[in-house]
Amino acid sequence: MRQARADEYAEFAAVRAGHLYRSACLLTAGDTHLAEDLVQETLGRLYVSWRRVARVENPAGYAQTVLMRTFLTHQRRRSSTERATDVLPDVPDDGAGRDMPLRLTLLEALARLPAKDRAVVVLRYWEDRSIEETAQAMNASSAAVRTRCVRALGRLRELLGEDLGEYARP
Repeated sequence: MRQARADEYAEFAAVRAGHLYRSACLLTAGDTHLAEDLVQETLGRLYVSWRRVARVENPAGYAQTVLMRTFLTHQRRRSSTERATDVLPDVPDDGAGRDMPLRLTLLEALARLPAKDRAVVVLRYWEDRSIEETAQAMNASSAAVRTRCVRALGRLRELLGEDLGEYARP
């Protein structure tokens, strides 16, 4: 029984790890090392409570919620000695990154948003969650999520301009 549960968890983690990592990269505005740490901590928390998580209707959604809360907790605890940087490392273009300038611009803009605003944008527009689901994941009211979403999108428009087409290559 215990081995079956461990195998079930291992399969779930293998399938969801990539998606969790991509979400974490957006939350951390491209900090891949922190994203890896967040995913590792999320998967560790899921493992500890896997018996309960496996009975949840949507374990993948539960994992995203755990990731979001782990990220927000990290943001609250972040040491004052850490400094964010607006410079991303050069990444070789293997042909698949045709929209790399747009991605880098978006990551840079996301990095300039406060953590909770970034979380709302990622949940609503990357994870495609409803306002209610986002509110539940962030432990906030629906009205607070709507307000934060409007403000975050407004700030992104200020940072990026009204037309994102100028950042995309033809």
